[in-house]
Amino acid sequence: MESQKATQGGSGQCHMASDETLMTVFYLKIRQAATPITKTNLERNLPMKMTTEEAFIKVLQRHGIEHAFGIIGSAFMPISDYFPKAGITFWDVAHECNGGYMADGFTRSTGKMAMVIAQNGPGITNFVTCVKTAYWNHTPMLLVTPQAANKTIGQGGFQEVEQMAAFKDMVAYQEEVRDPTRVAEVLNRVITKARRMSAPAQINIPRDLWTQVVDIELPAIVEFELPSGGTDALAAAAELLSNAKFPVILNGAGVVLGAAIPASQALAERLDAPVCCNYQHNDAFPGSHPLFAGPLGYNGSKAGMELIQQADVVLALGTRLNPFSTLPGYNLDYWPKDAKLIQVDINPDRIGLTKSVSVGIVGDAKRVAEQLLEQLADHAGSAGRAERRNLIASKKSAWAESLAAMDHEDDDPGTTWNERVRQRQPEHMSPRKAWRAIMVALPKEAIISSDIGNNCAIGNAYPTFEAGRKYLAPGLFGPCGYGFPTIVGAKIGNPGTPVVGFAGDGAFGISMNEMTAIGREEWPGFTMVIFRNYQWGAEKRNSTLWYDDNFVGTELDLQVSYADIAKACGVKGVTARTMAELTEVLNTAIKAQMEQGETTFIEVILNQELGDPFRRDAMKTPVPVAGIDKADMRPQ
Repeated sequence: MESQKATQGGSGQCHMASDETLMTVFYLKIRQAATPITKTNLERNLPMKMTTEEAFIKVLQRHGIEHAFGIIGSAFMPISDYFPKAGITFWDVAHECNGGYMADGFTRSTGKMAMVIAQNGPGITNFVTCVKTAYWNHTPMLLVTPQAANKTIGQGGFQEVEQMAAFKDMVAYQEEVRDPTRVAEVLNRVITKARRMSAPAQINIPRDLWTQVVDIELPAIVEFELPSGGTDALAAAAELLSNAKFPVILNGAGVVLGAAIPASQALAERLDAPVCCNYQHNDAFPGSHPLFAGPLGYNGSKAGMELIQQADVVLALGTRLNPFSTLPGYNLDYWPKDAKLIQVDINPDRIGLTKSVSVGIVGDAKRVAEQLLEQLADHAGSAGRAERRNLIASKKSAWAESLAAMDHEDDDPGTTWNERVRQRQPEHMSPRKAWRAIMVALPKEAIISSDIGNNCAIGNAYPTFEAGRKYLAPGLFGPCGYGFPTIVGAKIGNPGTPVVGFAGDGAFGISMNEMTAIGREEWPGFTMVIFRNYQWGAEKRNSTLWYDDNFVGTELDLQVSYADIAKACGVKGVTARTMAELTEVLNTAIKAQMEQGETTFIEVILNQELGDPFRRDAMKTPVPVAGIDKADMRPQ
């Protein structure tokens, strides 16, 4: 799925991107109450006298928004005062950005929408990174931005900034409340846009619009039936798949968000087609299924890469085919350039943007997959069926054996960093050994989060899942500091499910201030694994390959112990140095999480081996021309 952009212009007119044309294929319906209710003025949507904050809260209740994340501020205290009475839990975080990541983790793991809110000005600007992260994760999110008062705005007053401009490229839709009588109308529309676009949407409200008594008619909730694809496109795609000799399905985020895994599984079984998953979407197909071929992209499944390399038809289901997801891996440039490509995405603007397509289908992944299955010819999948089954099994077996034997990271020709590390730290655990130890203890039903960084990226090849909404990776905006707060949000939304977060020590340091918030009694217990190698690994690998081991800004403080900091914050902190220790402490931590509600931070001491670089496609060895000399520096 893909977000579409819209903003509310200064004239009050709403400017929509080209996705507005999709509205003609949506079926409009009014959501009915789940149970009979007394037909008061409120239920009849007749105008009622109420305060602006009461109207705001009532709209939140109608949409079932029960969780808000942020830091308390005077600009929204008129509504936060009602949170307990309204059934809204306010999770007061240590930093607003982490609150946004928590909301992202909550929604991605539950499918339910949450709200982020903070003080106008610096509190709101702290949401920029997390909101853009949610945008590229296709996460519906309500961003509430109290604004400096209309009475003084433009005078450069206290905590004043152009908040609409700040989020113009961060959200899919934004609108400002211009009159107190329109609070409910605007909020209802913003929430609806966030849901329809599967992305963050912003309501900007000047703080002097609160505590006003007005006549307000609470708007009805309007929902849209998702498109199922065009008749001609579906027929053309079904014909290509029916006649394919080696069809491959590539599942993306839209399969997870649209609950399309069973539909894609039925289609794959009918065709005996291997199913690959997009980068960071390992949960888009059941990992135990014989047709599951694993994730593509950075540190993905070599079996999946070798199988899609042979495809004559690729069905890209619910994916925008972002360029990073199909980069070469393991020295394989595996994308089948001569294959016919069928791309299914709910946003027409993304179809054909990164790859040339044979058939583009604008529609919901689940509905399209179901219709394709119905339209397949009787002979679909017959060509080479037995051979394809055998090849899938053999490729998966060979990759599993190879992965199990991978203990260490290779050096590129002409570099020796990893070899030197092993000689210097022979007693230290390698990242791959750590991941194997983790997989022994990790429950199959667990929800996990990951972060940006070398050691988390190495782990991309290991976890598989039997259901969607289980793998919370940072996504293509790529923020460091994502793994820790996101798993907290997932636990809030899934109190009966074991959750484990993962982060490297550099990335963890960005969000570690949340350790001061999560130890309070009302916060749920969770488990957090921190890979400790005292370096920014991805950047250090770049330095070994292209900058002759010139390590600038890559070293972390050897004196810091995250396990000790955890203890100082009132939660449990432990250290693991061997595979056996790691499996044992992770088992213990997960058991304590589920039985006692205990939070544990596990600091895993690793050697400094470095995995494959993120961006071979974007890096090259610099060639000095004019030369740089320290003697040329002049005093100020």
